[in-house]
Amino acid sequence: MQFERELLKGVAPVVVLEILSRGKMYGYELSDALSHRSSGILSLGRGTLYPLLYNLEAKGLVAAEWEENEHARKRRYYSITSSGKAELAAKREQWMALQQGVNLVFGIGFLNLAGIS
Repeated sequence: MQFERELLKGVAPVVVLEILSRGKMYGYELSDALSHRSSGILSLGRGTLYPLLYNLEAKGLVAAEWEENEHARKRRYYSITSSGKAELAAKREQWMALQQGVNLVFGIGFLNLAGIS
């Protein structure tokens, strides 16, 4: 399923921070983890992912450092900062409230299960 650009644009920073909260990753690894964790529903191409990472880095929400792997190839690894963790916590709370509201509108919220419409 392809999502509209603006819809994905709003959720992408939050899901990238969420994935990075589990440990540092390089770009392709991050993209693969996001696709895997979302069962292929969310995927970010290089043209979207790297500008997003640079923007998050400029805001101090992620940090990047070059590291060599076992094949002596340099990769840029990204990790979430303490500011990024605080931002993620705030955005996660907002996301949960938004998700609950949308679920209620679509009639799949917990209030509907209690017989309230």
